[in-house]
Amino acid sequence: MDFMKKLFFLSALFGLTLFLAACSAEAEKPSTPITVLNPVIPPTPTPAYTCAAVNAIPTAMPEELAILPPITEADYAIGPADAGVTLVEYCDFQSEGCLAMAQINSALMSVYQGNLRIVFRPLPLSDVLDKSEESVLAAIAAGEQGKFWEMYDLLFVRHSEWATLSPGQFKSWLIKEVPSAGVDANQLSEAMKAEEAQTRLQSAKEAMTQLAIPAVPVVFVNGSLQQSYVLDYQSLHDTIGLILLGQRQFTQCPPFTVDTAKEYTATLETEKGDIVIRLFPREAPLAVNSFIFLAREGWYDGVTFHRMIPGFVAQAGDPSGTGMGNPGYLFDNEISEYMFNIPGRVGMANSGPDTNGSQFFITFAPIAYLDGVYTIFGQVVSGLDVAEQLAPRDPSQGGYLPVGDKILHITIQEK
Repeated sequence: MDFMKKLFFLSALFGLTLFLAACSAEAEKPSTPITVLNPVIPPTPTPAYTCAAVNAIPTAMPEELAILPPITEADYAIGPADAGVTLVEYCDFQSEGCLAMAQINSALMSVYQGNLRIVFRPLPLSDVLDKSEESVLAAIAAGEQGKFWEMYDLLFVRHSEWATLSPGQFKSWLIKEVPSAGVDANQLSEAMKAEEAQTRLQSAKEAMTQLAIPAVPVVFVNGSLQQSYVLDYQSLHDTIGLILLGQRQFTQCPPFTVDTAKEYTATLETEKGDIVIRLFPREAPLAVNSFIFLAREGWYDGVTFHRMIPGFVAQAGDPSGTGMGNPGYLFDNEISEYMFNIPGRVGMANSGPDTNGSQFFITFAPIAYLDGVYTIFGQVVSGLDVAEQLAPRDPSQGGYLPVGDKILHITIQEK
């Protein structure tokens, strides 16, 4: 799947939510247009309640599943077998690309611990790298002692110590250093020469031929082959986050229970303090009904403000943290007499008309060009200063993103 197809695929499934563009403290309109990829919107089920469910769980292409051998007990796996996401990697230990992938895997496991399983299939590059075969043999032999992952860590964490050694020096290095990983050196040396390790090594070589692997690393996520240009931390983080989000999305629109004659207040408990919002059920009943439903379901608990641009907006509402997620349903815009003419307006983020989901934003200044485009469903009545202290974070800038502040819980009060 090429880049544009992959990008459209994600947007069609998840409803790519608007990345509100940054601006100056005066909230002037950005000089560059906002990039929007619209999701596929199914027909509205009823005229009375303008909401539609969307199936957002991605599946691998049949041709991708056909080329990936099933995972067995013989595989080297770490993480729970029932994890929501399984990442299968074919790689060796000497390659710089595999070293980079190991560092990415470590970071992904720390973020998605309990929800991610990694299966590593050693792949010797015997004709390319002089110690690739020996390092794979060492890992296989360590696996016979139940120490595969300890050897994996030793080889990658201390990669710089052995990658440039001669093959003979590498063998000496192994015997000297493996005890620090809890591996019996003498047993390892004998196992590397034994028929069982040699047989597994040969099977790994055959796998490379059968899969027609041109270069490593080769990575599958839930059976779907990942193109080389998305084998970076942020892309894989987003892919995993969206898959996990898809597994917890709702399969139908929420029941309409909001009483437009009542007054509703939402208290957002954040890592920086509380933000209190007065909701507008009469002017934006769909948005308020959805927001209350999601808050009471715990949808927003632990969700990061994935975009926070001082002087402009703070945006949250996507548990995947990618800015592309929705709750599994979308609903129409509700444009009222309210305008974005004062700070503290709370609006629904979207990717085009009538594609509102769970993401919302809080404004820090008057922003007239948002009028008539985004639903206003609330006003901050307390804690705007707290919102302004949230950690700055701008995904549109690319590269490393600092950790954002989280919503701990949202409490709804009605009277």
